[in-house]
Amino acid sequence: ALVKLATCNLNQWAMDFQGNLARIKESIKEAKSQGCTFRTGPELEITGYGCEDYFLETDTFLHSWDSLADILKSGLTEGILCDIGMPVMHRNVPYNCRVICLNGKIIGIRPKFYLANDGNYREMRYFTPWFIDPAKPGFGEIEQYYLPVRIQELTGQTRVPLGIFAVSALDTVVSFETCEELFTPNAPHIQLSLDGVEIIANGSGSHHQLRKLDKRIELVKGATKKAAGVYLYANMKGHDGGRLYFDGCAMIWVNGNLVAQGSQFLGLDEVEVIVATVNLSDVRAERASFIARSFQASSAPTVHREEISFRLCAPNPLALAPSPYIEPRIHSPMEEIAYGPSAWLWDYLRRSAMRGFFLPLSGGADSSSTATLVAIMCQRVVEELQSGTERSKTQTLSDIRKITRRPDYTPKDAKDLCSKLFVTCYMASQYSGQETRSRAHQLADEIGAVHTSILIDDICSSLKDTFSKIEFHTGSVPKEQLKTDPRMQGGTWMENIALQNIQARSRMVMSFFLAQLMPWATDGDTSRGGMLLVLGSANVDEALRGYYTKYDCSAADINPIGGINKRDLKAFLEWAGKHKGIRVLQRVADAKPSAELTGAEGEQSDEVDMGMSYDELGDLGFCRKVEKCGPLSSFLKLRARWAERDITPSIRARGDQAPRTQDEKVAQKVKDFFWYNAVTRHKMTTLTPSYHAENYSPDDNRFDLRPFNGCPTFDAQFAAVDQAVKAAAAL
Repeated sequence: ALVKLATCNLNQWAMDFQGNLARIKESIKEAKSQGCTFRTGPELEITGYGCEDYFLETDTFLHSWDSLADILKSGLTEGILCDIGMPVMHRNVPYNCRVICLNGKIIGIRPKFYLANDGNYREMRYFTPWFIDPAKPGFGEIEQYYLPVRIQELTGQTRVPLGIFAVSALDTVVSFETCEELFTPNAPHIQLSLDGVEIIANGSGSHHQLRKLDKRIELVKGATKKAAGVYLYANMKGHDGGRLYFDGCAMIWVNGNLVAQGSQFLGLDEVEVIVATVNLSDVRAERASFIARSFQASSAPTVHREEISFRLCAPNPLALAPSPYIEPRIHSPMEEIAYGPSAWLWDYLRRSAMRGFFLPLSGGADSSSTATLVAIMCQRVVEELQSGTERSKTQTLSDIRKITRRPDYTPKDAKDLCSKLFVTCYMASQYSGQETRSRAHQLADEIGAVHTSILIDDICSSLKDTFSKIEFHTGSVPKEQLKTDPRMQGGTWMENIALQNIQARSRMVMSFFLAQLMPWATDGDTSRGGMLLVLGSANVDEALRGYYTKYDCSAADINPIGGINKRDLKAFLEWAGKHKGIRVLQRVADAKPSAELTGAEGEQSDEVDMGMSYDELGDLGFCRKVEKCGPLSSFLKLRARWAERDITPSIRARGDQAPRTQDEKVAQKVKDFFWYNAVTRHKMTTLTPSYHAENYSPDDNRFDLRPFNGCPTFDAQFAAVDQAVKAAAAL
């Protein structure tokens, strides 16, 4: 009983109905051309997953049915069972659904009943979970869905079943899960497999997060190893309009063994169809020989079946051979950093109608990481032109010519492409050092960017001069009492910070100014027009600590490293230096991080200024977000983890107030972190949209929701920490 099945990675774009439709149709065509009798696709593939509040508009549902009507009348579903993701409104209630089609007709509509509603997901803002009475066995009743008039006229059907069901073909049974349902403790595939469903398809919208893929693989593997069966996993692959990158990796598993796997990042083809031939006799034999499983199955609740007069298995089993087992492919974290954000950048650029990228390149680790990601993006684009599918080569070349405004341009190599769409600028001040200037110039030269430099001292002096001429018209504050000549050295702490901030903010103003005027620098032709996207380079740890100036160079259009911690960025620079041929990156990685706002590199240290190391920040951020710890719980965890670690000196508790014992030092570090996180939380509301990569991201948009004017003293919480320190000392 051999059956050929197809799943896919699709690079869908939210609300791009025409583009999404074309990619769906292409995937069905390819599946049919390879002899498949079943095809599944990603979650909400007709609309794109990330439509967000567009799902609150009834037009979105209307246009979804228009797209499905196009698929049905195209003849593409003739001879192939298709599982398509789209939103459906039933009795004025919106559902996230799978629509099952065959031979130009709709077999049924399967709504999602466990919705993703944590982290980056807000599905219950837009959709309602399908209700299943927990007091009754099985998956509830089937209701009748009355089709839109145009679909009735097209298919000759008035209504179709809506609910949780299996499709019973003449030779096997197929059913469905949707994304989050796989991750739940009591996942639907358990009951489905016990009731004899042999093939389960999961249309997913799962985004990339560092070191996450292995969990997804283990879940799919476990779904077929314990209960036996065939499992198809489909996913989006690409940037669909927001902070997330959907990382593909469509898979087909049989009895706990992988037989087909799509790419997670590599390749820029918008349509990737994954095909495997599986032997259903293996599923039946595995299940029948597991006696305890058979005993449970004999009394398992029955899922409703929709019967179809159609065979999925090949009529001649000798014409096919089962796909061999393969080992899962999992990228290293450094490869994830290289290939996830670089693909996100390419999708964003080609879909933004902008001319390229502009980056303030300081020669430090953060901006050098951003520049390296643009370089890797260019390398991948050129590789796609050389080794991609014909479809992808055509699309990629069209995108290149649209971005560069050059209708006949074909890049010679990655550096040539980089020179047409990437401008960097070293924005020097009197405090900048020759070492960072040298590294920035060498990095731009090695990757092919158009490199420039400016001095911001005149801008800062002009701001100071303007401030000195301030006039008071109310008479309540005598001007002579005002310090109209603030000083970096010899002045107050507030003067020092204010002068640092105008340096940082002037760089932001110049960045956007240059981004509007610099596209001509890439070819010397001012008639081509266009603007550059300004790239940011603030990392996740500095955002947690609030260690950046509001509206400085962290204020950009997008930030590819905003969800990545400093430890990973340093390792990434070392990796890219070795594997991507950018020699200067080792020098960058070896340098001590410095803002160079009060002195050159070596004279000003980020970690000294912050009063905590990047390693400490990473651990504290993980406790706070991932482990859901407040100050007391963080202290109790970290006193064990940091038992042998040297703790950086606090900048809030000094002199006689400085902590002395290890527990006191850990406690003070926890207090410092929560205090700074609270008092600088307002900065999160203006943080540049960043690539989501780390599970302790402080992104205020939807991932980490907290007051931006919260109480920073944590009186009760810090008192509990102090009490715990005393209790530990008394042991």
